[in-house]
Amino acid sequence: MKSAAIMFFVLSAIFFMGTGKFVIDLTRPGVYPPKQIIKKRAAVCASGGGIFLVLALLFTYFF
Repeated sequence: MKSAAIMFFVLSAIFFMGTGKFVIDLTRPGVYPPKQIIKKRAAVCASGGGIFLVLALLFTYFF
């Protein structure tokens, strides 16, 4: 079970790094795709990272 928790921690870190990339892309002028799409992608990455982080914490403390 420890390997599953580590895998979920790694996946959450990857999603949060993707969120950071999209947030940085929002600050740049004249970026393609449009900012609305980038905001949606950042929200999806952040929610995915949060879900994987919660799963990792559950596996760490309860299994």
